[in-house]
Amino acid sequence: MSTVEKILAVDDDTLVTSALNTLFKLEGISDFALFNSPQKAVEWLKDNKPSVIISDFMMPEMNGLEFLTKAKELYPDVSMILLTGYADKENAIKAINDVGLYRYIEKPWDNDDLLINIKNGIERSYLIEKLNEKIAELEIANKKLDDYSKNLEQIVEERTKSLAIANLKLSGIIENCADGIVLLDKNGKFLEINPVGENMIGISADGLKGRNLYEFLTYDNTDTRLKIIDNNEFLPSVKDDSSEILVKGLYVVNGLSKSSVPVEISFALCSLENDEPKYVGVIRDISEQKETERLRDDFIATLTHDMRTPLLAAIQTLKFFIEGTVGNMDDQQKLLLTTLVKSNEDLLGLVNALLEVYRFDSGKLALCKTNFQIKNLVSQCYDEIKPLAQAKEINLELDFEVDDDTYIYADRGELKRVITNLCGNAVNYTFKNGTIKILVKELGSDIILSVVDDGNGIPKEDLPHLFKRFSQGTSKKRSTGTGLGLYLSRQIIEAHGGKIWVESKLGKGSEFSFLLTDVVVNEKERQEVNG
Repeated sequence: MSTVEKILAVDDDTLVTSALNTLFKLEGISDFALFNSPQKAVEWLKDNKPSVIISDFMMPEMNGLEFLTKAKELYPDVSMILLTGYADKENAIKAINDVGLYRYIEKPWDNDDLLINIKNGIERSYLIEKLNEKIAELEIANKKLDDYSKNLEQIVEERTKSLAIANLKLSGIIENCADGIVLLDKNGKFLEINPVGENMIGISADGLKGRNLYEFLTYDNTDTRLKIIDNNEFLPSVKDDSSEILVKGLYVVNGLSKSSVPVEISFALCSLENDEPKYVGVIRDISEQKETERLRDDFIATLTHDMRTPLLAAIQTLKFFIEGTVGNMDDQQKLLLTTLVKSNEDLLGLVNALLEVYRFDSGKLALCKTNFQIKNLVSQCYDEIKPLAQAKEINLELDFEVDDDTYIYADRGELKRVITNLCGNAVNYTFKNGTIKILVKELGSDIILSVVDDGNGIPKEDLPHLFKRFSQGTSKKRSTGTGLGLYLSRQIIEAHGGKIWVESKLGKGSEFSFLLTDVVVNEKERQEVNG
């Protein structure tokens, strides 16, 4: 069926349809249909939907009321205009009421008035059609809403059941998890805890309500509580970042037995309700891991310790041969034995480094702190390194920003080991005619020492691994040593409560630095110690 808007006009008088034909063409209206027979107009309506219908009232085959009634049955939303003479006005009004016509126009009509009514009729038909479409859509939506309302109770029941099953599974996981799980408020106070967590701490969930997790944590296996209890802040790094953080090196103190269990705790921000953050903490008992590490380190320590005696004996025996104690040797023999001595000395150095690392890791090596001049110590290290630098034609510079009488309280021998290691690394990886600078600065009671070289530098991605055990420097095999020097240096500096770090650019060189805080001593403190 055609959906193009049309004007349909029916009048048995050919003069009327001729006049309408002329009027429409003058107004530029081309889409219209004119009939003198209402019966033919009805047949036309079966295949065409007009936007407005104009009909005469008095016609021989069927009057206008009958025609418009049939048209109304086909297209109830189309606007209908009735043309009538003055004598037919009452019948026209009756037709409007009975059929629901849009307008009636008396003959002879005013062309402008007729055109306005046709235009308004077309617009009315369009609005009614759109209104009916919206009503139909609303009815469909209402039907869906009715269907949803009928099924809502069933849906809620199913969702509630699913939620209950999910909660049951989650509760089962939490209750039977091998790790302790806690829910804390922003100040670290307990809100919830699972049974494993209760067993670790030795206190029930009810007994822990309102108490702080830090009351049951220590940095070591003594009963020394964490200092963070006093500053009324809880994990500031988690407050600013929703990502998970892992805290290592902690012990949980059982509230009943007072025993300490080594743990790692993973914290994460889990919710924000009314601007009140909450944190989930997963407490993992690492006793077995610690025991495995202890057995491994004990094995390495025992092995390396037992290797020292035969190595020393081999080195000394080879030196006897080289010195001619057991007979004369030619130059070729001495060269071979000297190479063996160097290899054994390198191996002995590795054994000694492993022993030192073990002692620091196990806490068996105590620092022997004394008061000494920092300038004197660095100068001694400079004098020892200078021949190595000269052999490679490297310029070694020393820059002091400390007074001659500046004393520090630290382990002189261990700090010398760190400075010598940093300077030795710089010599190894600085090019011929390069420059190495040793800078020492005094900042209040702190000391900063830096070793700067213009060597080949370190890739950015390798910097985080430099101070780890057995690190070879970079992925490009910067070092062929033991991989323990920088690790041991870090252990020594951190044992002093300091910090060590590196800054480097590939192809431009590196700067290794360490900071010792509160180590500078004044004259009065030196006298008290010496006294």
